[in-house]
Amino acid sequence: MDAKKLARQKFEGAWEVIRDELIAHFEAQGMPVDAKEWYKRNLDYNTPGGKLNRGMSVVDSVEILRGRSLSDEEYLKAAILGWCIELLQAFFLVSDDMMDQSPTRRGQPCWYKVEGVNNIAINDSFMLEGAIYHLLKVHFRKEKYYVNLLELFHEVTHFTEMGQLVDLITAPEDSVDLSKFSLAKHNFIVLYKTAYYSFYLPVALSMYMTHIPIPTDISYKPSTSAGVTEPYQLALNILLPLGEYFQIQDDFLDYSGTPEQIGKVGTDIVDNKCSWCINTALAVATPAQRKVLDENYGQKNTAKEERIKALYEEVGMRERYSAYEEGTYQKLTAMIESIPEVKVVPTKEDEPAVLVRKVFTTFLDKIYKRTK
Repeated sequence: MDAKKLARQKFEGAWEVIRDELIAHFEAQGMPVDAKEWYKRNLDYNTPGGKLNRGMSVVDSVEILRGRSLSDEEYLKAAILGWCIELLQAFFLVSDDMMDQSPTRRGQPCWYKVEGVNNIAINDSFMLEGAIYHLLKVHFRKEKYYVNLLELFHEVTHFTEMGQLVDLITAPEDSVDLSKFSLAKHNFIVLYKTAYYSFYLPVALSMYMTHIPIPTDISYKPSTSAGVTEPYQLALNILLPLGEYFQIQDDFLDYSGTPEQIGKVGTDIVDNKCSWCINTALAVATPAQRKVLDENYGQKNTAKEERIKALYEEVGMRERYSAYEEGTYQKLTAMIESIPEVKVVPTKEDEPAVLVRKVFTTFLDKIYKRTK
């Protein structure tokens, strides 16, 4: 078994411990047997099963910052933070699937579509979120950064919900109005709905856990000032555009990739998604091309979908994406190289670590020119 599969297997093993702990807490409240079984099924159906990239990134980043393999105790603590992100993801997906009326998720029926669940999924999504704060209280309450963990999860959750709101009112599936679309709107949606919780959250958690000094006033906004050196601000400045790059890749692959390549059939065009591709086309379209976009985008019609794809080719979408990708890669590389090069010296669990480039190059190397 290769290293990646072994790492996933170990991370999934930690879930067994965490899940059982959550069930034990549930039992301790005197919950009846049928409620306990329902909760267990909710946890196992919705939390594991995805790519687990967000959660495993916490463990990877802690190891990079520590400069060594983690002890069993350290690993479990890092894995708990990672699974807290996966619980947050599960909370978002269960509720998002209901809002979008999606039929399937990860190759199986969405939770609300499972026989007997229906609108109980609303409460189940709340319980997935509540599990995060129980785990943080039990395992991190004695840590000096405990309040920072709470604040970070609350802030990132709030930001993600802001992004979801803007996405929902900008691009409802049953009402197409391209005048609401723009690259600026797309940027806002991507940063708030995806980049904060998928990219900044895992790294910030690993920075807290390795005792990188926390400023008294943490900014959750990227800084435009030159020469930023404060570690958390520097991380934010790099990770938000990295998250935007990742989502733009997803948008482009939805249009350009084959089902065999990306593991699904792209549906952004027929679903009226406010994607990078449609916003790029709108920004450069002639009046005649704009008419084609207005008449064909967001329609459940194969011929209209093909007309949009043909127009994307007309405006040079592939070349525009390639130029965007190269420019973004160079920009991110320069930002990463602004971090002082230091030799990673293995540190003890209670010693402060130092922010190093490898935390970010690990992310960037996984994303650059990905095709699925």
